[in-house]
Amino acid sequence: MTSLTPILTPDALDATLRLNETFYSIQGESTFAGCPCFFIRLGGCPLRCHYCDTEYAFRESSPRTLRSIVEEARTIGCSLIELTGGEPLAQSRAFDLIRMLCDEGFTVLIETSGSIDIQPTDPRAILVMDLKCPGSGECSKNLLSNIEHLRAHDEVKFVLTNREDYEWARAMITTHQLATRVRAVLMSPVAVQLPGKEIKGCAALDPRSLAEWILKDRLPVRQQTQLHKHIWEPQTRGV
Repeated sequence: MTSLTPILTPDALDATLRLNETFYSIQGESTFAGCPCFFIRLGGCPLRCHYCDTEYAFRESSPRTLRSIVEEARTIGCSLIELTGGEPLAQSRAFDLIRMLCDEGFTVLIETSGSIDIQPTDPRAILVMDLKCPGSGECSKNLLSNIEHLRAHDEVKFVLTNREDYEWARAMITTHQLATRVRAVLMSPVAVQLPGKEIKGCAALDPRSLAEWILKDRLPVRQQTQLHKHIWEPQTRGV
């Protein structure tokens, strides 16, 4: 089978990506939660989810060469790396960066909305695909054909704002047999970022309510929170 990942050329090493920030922290989500991780946050995103907590990545970015990003990853010396955003796969050169990092022997996680075709992604990388529920306001942007291209080591995430989102996610899990298709199905309750305030009219979902729904339905999922927001203040950047 012909690889869909483009062959790297010397020019690709000096190609640039719009980079928002890099930082070394504790992984807060996925089955890798709690592990030290080097984060590469790319700028830009075609989605505008109601509860987005990284809107600054839409506006703030500067060019960095792929070569310099890989060199920084080597310097940090952490075996686990995550590309996030924004939407990292919205920049076509991100696929080159992913391949370079995999070639270096890193474990590479890709936090993606699933609105961009994932087929060109190096098969060694681990996709954490965030299927958008109705409460996000961006459910129509889901590229459902991506589900057929998920691998056994990938993960699927649902961020839930209310019961309607939960029922939508439950139906998706059943219809697409996600529990047996991927390594893990993750459910995250939307959390209020600032005490006592809603997020653009999107109220927080009580984690206890979500836990009770999962247990009642015996749903084969992993409930998670954003661990880094329990360690540091929720609005802290670079963690």
